[in-house]
Amino acid sequence: MSAPTDLGLPGALPARDRMALRRWLLVSIVAVFVAVAVGGITRLTESGLSITEWKPVSGALPPSNDAAWAAEFAKFQQIPQASSTHAGISLGQFKWIYWWEWFHRNVARTVGLVFALPWLLFLVQGRIPRQLRLRLSALPLLTLGQGALGWYMVQSGLVERISVSAYRLTAHLGLALGILAVCVWTYSELRERTPTERDDAQATPRGWRLALLGATTLLGITVLSGGFVAGLRGGRIFNEFPLMGGQVVPPGYAQLSPWWANAFENPAAAQFHHRLLALAVTALVLALTWRARQAPLPATVRRAVYAFGAVITVQLMLGITTLLLAVPIPLGVLHQFTGVLALTAALVATQRAVATVGLSATRSRETAAPRPVRAPTAADVPRPV
Repeated sequence: MSAPTDLGLPGALPARDRMALRRWLLVSIVAVFVAVAVGGITRLTESGLSITEWKPVSGALPPSNDAAWAAEFAKFQQIPQASSTHAGISLGQFKWIYWWEWFHRNVARTVGLVFALPWLLFLVQGRIPRQLRLRLSALPLLTLGQGALGWYMVQSGLVERISVSAYRLTAHLGLALGILAVCVWTYSELRERTPTERDDAQATPRGWRLALLGATTLLGITVLSGGFVAGLRGGRIFNEFPLMGGQVVPPGYAQLSPWWANAFENPAAAQFHHRLLALAVTALVLALTWRARQAPLPATVRRAVYAFGAVITVQLMLGITTLLLAVPIPLGVLHQFTGVLALTAALVATQRAVATVGLSATRSRETAAPRPVRAPTAADVPRPV
């Protein structure tokens, strides 16, 4: 029989390499979570446009004296946001928002190093399995692209707008989620299967795999729709639930032309769609969680579905609370953080469901494989009575 292709099976790759790759991916996952949280704080505090230039290397150092601070403040005062959102801001207040954006950018630089340096080391040492070489090599490149996309987003708020483009903000969030998805899926894929899992020949039914994939996709769309709500400041209008302005469909829902622009440029429509998507994905996941109690699922998949259901429930409750309180910064950041956590739980559940198919096939081949015929020996010849 050929070598196992399931990276979670014993012998698929050296245990030392498996643990090293998983540690790197776990640190990378944590780094993405931190970057998303800090980005949320930067957005909610209106700090993202305080640094008006992109200096990937020299920008890691803050202004060192009063003259440098005055120069940065003068640059900020030339953009539209300085005379609108931050009208009348003092140098001391400017320093506060500047430090948040400076911290955000340095977190991004650190995330880039977290992805690039271990990857380069593992590649040189030949410790990345062939099946993962292309996928893991994409991570440092995607992270570099994320930095460039972040600056592209900031540029949209420096000339004519008082905030960044909701399209670019959502694209920035979407790329972060894509990087996270690669890390989480691969981390779960490299998890060594327990003896109980290896002995269990049961595969997750196809219908369940499709349902989990659908729920994960719908959740990803829901999180991205939250990017448009954030970019349009849509969370600070219609702070009531379940109605919006006393109606099911909010007033001003279709005020833009063409009609499709409302979903991406109309704050009322963006919030309405985000609500519908959140309720739909929560209902779907809770239905799956309920049915998982007696469904023919491997134990590891059932536990992952339960975890998915628990996180999505917390996320819905947190989202409603955040809306009713008009998005206070701590709750707004926590809601964004929990949304990413829910997507992580969804990816783990889906990956584990998919993995059971290959594990079951491997188990079936091992069971069906004929035992080698052994040549008779002298001990096999019966002795005369």
